[in-house]
Amino acid sequence: MHRLSRRPAVSSILRANGSRYRSAAAAQSPASSFLLTNSGVEGDTSNKWYSVLTGGSSLSGTGSALRIQLPNGMLLSKRYESTAAESDASSPPPTGEKYEYQAEVSRLMDLIVNSLYSNKEVFLRELIRYDDLAGNASDACDKLRFLSVTEPALLKDNVDFDIRIQTDKDNGIVTITDTGIGMTRQELIDCLGTIAQSGTAKFLKALKDSKDAGGDNNLIGQFGVGFYSAFLVADRVVVSTKSPKSDKQYVWEGEANASSYTIREETEADKVIPRGTRLTLYLKRDDKGFAHPEKIQKLVKNYSQFVSFPIYTWQEKGYTKEVEVDEDPAEAKKDGEEGSAEKKKKTKTVVERYWDWELTNETQPIWLRNPKEVSTELYNEFYKNTFNEYLEPLASSHFTTEGEVEFRSILYVPAVSSSGKDDMVNPKTKNIRLYVKRVFISDDFDGELFPRYLSFIKGVVDSNDLPLNVSREILQESRIVRIMRKRLVRKAFDMILGISMSENREDYEKFWDNYGKYLKLGCIEDRENHKRIAPLLRFFSSQSEDYIIGLDEYVENMKPDQKDIYYIASDSVTSAKNTPFLERLMEKDLEVLFLVDPIDEVAIQNLKSYKEKNFVDISKEDLDLGEKDEEKEKAMKQEFGQTCDWIKKRLGDKVASVQISNRLSTSPCVLVSGKFGWSANMERLMKSQTMGDTSSLEFMRGRRVFEINPEHPIIRNLNAACSGNPDDEDALRAIDLLYDTALVSSGFTPENPAQLGSKIYEMMNMAISGKWSAPQDHQQPAFSQPQNQEPMEAEIVEPVEAGNHKQ
Repeated sequence: MHRLSRRPAVSSILRANGSRYRSAAAAQSPASSFLLTNSGVEGDTSNKWYSVLTGGSSLSGTGSALRIQLPNGMLLSKRYESTAAESDASSPPPTGEKYEYQAEVSRLMDLIVNSLYSNKEVFLRELIRYDDLAGNASDACDKLRFLSVTEPALLKDNVDFDIRIQTDKDNGIVTITDTGIGMTRQELIDCLGTIAQSGTAKFLKALKDSKDAGGDNNLIGQFGVGFYSAFLVADRVVVSTKSPKSDKQYVWEGEANASSYTIREETEADKVIPRGTRLTLYLKRDDKGFAHPEKIQKLVKNYSQFVSFPIYTWQEKGYTKEVEVDEDPAEAKKDGEEGSAEKKKKTKTVVERYWDWELTNETQPIWLRNPKEVSTELYNEFYKNTFNEYLEPLASSHFTTEGEVEFRSILYVPAVSSSGKDDMVNPKTKNIRLYVKRVFISDDFDGELFPRYLSFIKGVVDSNDLPLNVSREILQESRIVRIMRKRLVRKAFDMILGISMSENREDYEKFWDNYGKYLKLGCIEDRENHKRIAPLLRFFSSQSEDYIIGLDEYVENMKPDQKDIYYIASDSVTSAKNTPFLERLMEKDLEVLFLVDPIDEVAIQNLKSYKEKNFVDISKEDLDLGEKDEEKEKAMKQEFGQTCDWIKKRLGDKVASVQISNRLSTSPCVLVSGKFGWSANMERLMKSQTMGDTSSLEFMRGRRVFEINPEHPIIRNLNAACSGNPDDEDALRAIDLLYDTALVSSGFTPENPAQLGSKIYEMMNMAISGKWSAPQDHQQPAFSQPQNQEPMEAEIVEPVEAGNHKQ
């Protein structure tokens, strides 16, 4: 620690007196200090340095009990220890008063009811499956079944567990009755009278403490607010419950906007139940639609279809029967006059209506069964019923994952894309149904379980340890969800790979026709799974124009000395196979992939390589085809170097350079893109974007290189023109036309199509002029006489009289 000078502090103190001392001392900097003599302790003659503004903390020496006396006789009544540790030990922290958090119950209930849940329909799911009561619905039945193992007397004579839902649509009443554990009076107070107090959570804690939990359990209502979802649709809720541990039945009653509730003993004999809980909801005026039997049945099938206990709903049914019809007297008289031998009684068919209980959750969760015991027909039937499909899926996968995250799942690949081939950018699909302990949670996900490019996969996922929010409607982001997503994606790829390895090639062609673009999107968005996506890609090629091939097949067909995978992007297979970039590669029998979908080029550029083979665009500069003849190239550059400079001078900034091409054999020239710029196909696509940014077009278009074929007659004639008469107008116009035609043949769009058309017309006129007809000055009209014919003199004939008449 640095030792500070004492002179400034001492001089200021000596000058100070009274209030002036206090102001002067307050004006000192934090580093100001003064010297104190430790005269109050025997045997200690050490000096201590104290800071004025830091409360007199010592800068040197050790702490002790001492009186601080300033040179002018003033005393400092407060002393401090020399170290922070000693200061903490000598002065304990002050103790404050402890307060409990307070809450306005009515406001808290309003938040729970109106802010916690986004969909009113979930009230029935919460009350059936996720109920937080000590005994009600499925949780109540689960608890009683578990406790009855050690206490069989709890069941008595009633060993059946079920849930029954009855509605009164005229009065807007919904009644849910179960044969579960029920509640005592104290449990009513603890579970329903305390918000966020979960009877299920207490039960699980008791099991854990007693170490008797053993195996799995399906109790999930642990937030303590599930019961209050009843107030989403009800103004008043009445809970009548009877516990096998008590001889009395109690009734709990509460209202939506009230801050209090009542508990009383059930005295009406007709409302006594043997065991369990009856929950009665008196619906709000706007929510009386939930009292319709059909609506309740639909909600049960959607949210609680796979609950382990039977759920019965009160439904109107009917049967047909024949009844006699009273005969009309007039018809009877008529029949009597006709004297019918045998008179038959007239009947009609009527429908007799009645009400009865109907089992609603008939479907069993097949994902809980052993995959070896489930046939393909059962998987397909489950798929059709769950997702309302009429076609059988292309493939299915039933699996169970254990370890860090445990869940069961069945995934399907639909036969046809339900959203259409062109709609793959919407990640919000209803294709994955998430269950927690066999209870439906949600099918509205935004990429939590599957990435966007696999959104076509349909299936169910059931887990016991998913992190949900309190309303159980939103899947919270966590490490568990990320692990689950990774495993689901892996299983989906395994399922698709199985289709691709099918002996029937048409199976995967059907899949690719529907979902090929999805996988190409995966090349762009999911770099981690490139190794899984790449073997599934399919393209047309120069050697397979009628069918698609995979990258594995391409690599197998590669030449021994071929280092790269060649491709060309175009708008169709026809234009791709006729492009001039392909000429020399076709001669060498090198296969080229045809990328004819707009997304293909971007997908391949993101993939970059496959099995250590780089993807190379043959429409860009610096194409390496191997087997270079350096002497021949040197001779060509020496012969046509001046011609290249001449053409570059004529074209100016339209091209970055003019080079001798190694990719042409029959075409005179071609226009290639820069190595890092857009290709002609990409430039065309970017121009066609509705919301595209045209300002970046010039920048991304990059450099263009004009390559010439020195073996073509046109180039040789231009080479001669360059040597003999480089300023000839016809030769210069030929260069312009050559560039414009190279634009079109290379896939670019001419900047001035009308000017290009006029140049072509001019060249055509020069080429065909006088080829099929005589020159204009030698052509004679049909009606004119030949020029070499001598003129004839006219002969005058006099009229002859005949019979005194002129003829």
